[in-house]
Amino acid sequence: MAPRRMVGKVGLYLGLGTLALFTAFPLLWLLGTALRTQGRVFGFPPPPPWPLGLDNFVAVWRTLPLPRFFLNTLLITGAGVGANLLLCAMAAYPLARMRFPGRNLVFFLLLATLMLPSHVGLIVNFVTLTRLRLIDTYAAVVLPSAVSVFGIFLLRQQYLSIPQELEDAARIDGASELGLWWRVMLPLIAPGLAALGIFEFVAFWNSFLWPLIVLKSPEKYPLAVGLLYLSGLFAHNTRLIAAGAVLMTLPIIAVFLFTQRYFMRGITLGAIR
Repeated sequence: MAPRRMVGKVGLYLGLGTLALFTAFPLLWLLGTALRTQGRVFGFPPPPPWPLGLDNFVAVWRTLPLPRFFLNTLLITGAGVGANLLLCAMAAYPLARMRFPGRNLVFFLLLATLMLPSHVGLIVNFVTLTRLRLIDTYAAVVLPSAVSVFGIFLLRQQYLSIPQELEDAARIDGASELGLWWRVMLPLIAPGLAALGIFEFVAFWNSFLWPLIVLKSPEKYPLAVGLLYLSGLFAHNTRLIAAGAVLMTLPIIAVFLFTQRYFMRGITLGAIR
């Protein structure tokens, strides 16, 4: 390899390594703080994370009902992800594969709602759920976010990437509209569904403000709201708060590591249309 080319490659790796370290620094600091058993936490440069131990995690686990918070979060996240995958797939299909008057107008109106801040609907959603007597239930957390415009857009792009000849062949074989959607179209947009599932998993897992508004019983709190309770108990113990935050972040990292291949494929497949 020519010396000039080698110097350029070394410089590139150094730059990328520095950028990666800068990006990962908050997570590394959080992990180091959670594992630190004594000594100061704040300072510049950051103090070395020593001595290390799991005492903070054990203290958090013994103090708060974390299994209950995890179970609540799993229920809310599972229901929210499932509802989004089903409803977004159903809504995107006619916008991509069917011909009817006003189809593009409906799609552009849906896209226009993306420009509205999410907090605009807080009062309307709260009043609606109060009238339906759903306050302080898991349904109140899931229903306002059961379908997302971004999900409809993402899956519509996936549907558009499917060749028309495949659809025509299924119709010639006698497939009904519902059978065509369920047996042919849905398996072909599986990468897009996987990508949408990861997005919604992160969104529901980290949801904080809306569950805090509609849930009144502490035993129904998801993990993010439960950590606020933890912050109140240990307002001056940053190490315990960091340990709780790490426990909340680990499932998201695990899900992304196991599904990153489908995530990247789902994002790029619709973009080539």
